[in-house]
Amino acid sequence: MSMENPPGLDLARLAAHLDRERPGSAVGPLRAEVVQGGRSNLTYRVTDGVSRWVLRRPPLGHVLATAHDMAREYRVISALYGTDVPVPRTELLCEDPEVLGAPFYLMEEVAGTPYRTADELAALGPERTRALVLSLPDTLVALHAVDPEKAGLGDFGRPEGFLERQLRRWGKQLDASRSRDLPGIDELHRSLGEKLPASPAPAVVHGDFRLDNVLAGPDDRIAAVLDWEMSTLGDPLTDLGLLVMYSERWGTSASPVATTQLAPGHPEPGELVERYAAASGRDVSRIGWYTAFAYFKLAVILEGIHYRWTLGQTVGAGFDRIGALVPVFIDNGLGTLQED
Repeated sequence: MSMENPPGLDLARLAAHLDRERPGSAVGPLRAEVVQGGRSNLTYRVTDGVSRWVLRRPPLGHVLATAHDMAREYRVISALYGTDVPVPRTELLCEDPEVLGAPFYLMEEVAGTPYRTADELAALGPERTRALVLSLPDTLVALHAVDPEKAGLGDFGRPEGFLERQLRRWGKQLDASRSRDLPGIDELHRSLGEKLPASPAPAVVHGDFRLDNVLAGPDDRIAAVLDWEMSTLGDPLTDLGLLVMYSERWGTSASPVATTQLAPGHPEPGELVERYAAASGRDVSRIGWYTAFAYFKLAVILEGIHYRWTLGQTVGAGFDRIGALVPVFIDNGLGTLQED
């Protein structure tokens, strides 16, 4: 870890703040490194040589628009700590932008490994891959079993009309990124609205639940669920639909957006759905709609990335291939919805 200040993190100011708010919590000079950055919230590993923490703050230059995210993330992780949902222990929330230039929070660092691609899973072997992937629906069951009121999250979202609002929101996102003809995407959006399911009782939803956003422990079970910035109260099956979408075969290991289904031992999506249904008792007969909705959302997200790439606003490998993937997601969404 670097002794120097990484972008967006002044270690001297952080140390002074820790000394004020948690006297004695840091026993030595702080060191830090960026874990992930970009347009999403910035994540850093921080240590004093003894304790190890993770710090989250909004991306540079986007302070006001995302300031509320920090308090929401901190709140939901704090509320879930001590339940059956594996989350880190939170340490400190700072909503004063004077300290680091933006609100931030600090949590314990959980030991675990992120697996993001089929190739990474393949190194585990079929049996360990199967055990790890099956723990994903198990963790969703645990999350959706949390009573929002008892957890102090009764006002964490507006579950009434959740799916309608989600469809409107992503439709607006699509309109903001329109730069080319995308056959079928308006039909997919319209059909999703026409076939809208009746939501089950609301639950705490993660909003971006996939293998990318968990840490696996040495026992091949989930040690921590991370990246709660899209969490709210809503329809729990949106989480399951997203997990199914990310578990289907729609890419290759060379694709800029990877699917984990190609790893030997990876369970089929239907088994993940059946496992969730058996443990949760929820009716999953409309999972096709939720999976199609996940395809629509990802098509919109990828089209937004492609649009920014055409404007020269993205830097890095793979962005030139994102645009070609969007029609694949549209077609998969339409096909999935027809089967619903």
